[in-house]
Amino acid sequence: MKPLLVIKTGTKIPSLADYPGDYDHWIAQAMGWPLQNTMSVDVQAGDPLPEPGAVAGVAITGSGSMVTEELTWMVRTAAWLKDTVDQGVSVLGICFGHQLLAWSLGGEVGYNPRGIEVGTTSITLDDAASTDPVFRGLPPRFPAQVSHSQSVLTLPPGAVRLGWSDMDEHQGFRFGEHAWGLQFHPEFDQEIVPHYVEYYRQELTRQQLGADALLQDVTATPESVRVLQQFGQRVAGREQNQPLTADD
Repeated sequence: MKPLLVIKTGTKIPSLADYPGDYDHWIAQAMGWPLQNTMSVDVQAGDPLPEPGAVAGVAITGSGSMVTEELTWMVRTAAWLKDTVDQGVSVLGICFGHQLLAWSLGGEVGYNPRGIEVGTTSITLDDAASTDPVFRGLPPRFPAQVSHSQSVLTLPPGAVRLGWSDMDEHQGFRFGEHAWGLQFHPEFDQEIVPHYVEYYRQELTRQQLGADALLQDVTATPESVRVLQQFGQRVAGREQNQPLTADD
């Protein structure tokens, strides 16, 4: 079976140094994908990307970088992503990965006009999510972990919005039949996200947002993990030549 490719665009913050794993490990584990069949490519470090046909599917991690920097490695990765989506390989972008994927497909990314969104938030699903292969079966509103200052301001042409939150209009989208973006972090749990609230504490104070209140509202987010699991199931099914649709 071909490996799952995890495109590593950043690393966890220093306060999580003693917490096991990093973005790529957390994604594979939450997805239920075997770590021994996961290929991690650090594009920030200049690692080459494989041919799209050599992988079963692709997940793109979060990052401390900003898509608006348009660094060389971002431009290179965005071009690869567009080609990969065009070839029908399943792709899932998370947070920065969601923004990079949207940008690669013609969307607009910039600083969230509502400010930093961090902690546990509520995702409200659009009607389209009920028949989406990756979002199907989720409740109309569910909690998810978030940590970002930039957002997808305009979706790529033809993309379908799947969910939103009070602070971000584009918490999830689908492009075509094989590409998804998630602004939220389904791989984060209630132990990880408080570190990101603390990371943003000073900036939150400047925005008149209380870090302590956000910390008190942190809760478990099991529903959001189902998005990762259903993406993994879809990738595995296609790799085994089993057709998967929204009705499966």
